[in-house]
Amino acid sequence: MKKLHVPIIIETDEDGCFIASCPLFKGCHTFGRTIDEALEKIREVIGICLEETDTGELNTFVGFRELEIIQEA
Repeated sequence: MKKLHVPIIIETDEDGCFIASCPLFKGCHTFGRTIDEALEKIREVIGICLEETDTGELNTFVGFRELEIIQEA
C-alpha cells in the first residue's frame, strides 16, 4: 500500500459552506457545512480520482502564494 500526501485547499462560499479542492486532480472539488465534513468528502472524491488516474500522471502542485492587489475605488 502506497501513502500519498496531497495538498488540499479550503475556501468558503457566499453561503458559508466550506469548499475543498485537491489541485493534483482536475475537477477534484466538493463541499461541506463544516471543515471536517468537507475534508471527509474530499477524501472520498480523491479516492474516486485515484481509481481513474495513474499516480504518475498527477498534476504537480508547486505551492501556494499570496499576491497583493491594489483595487482602485
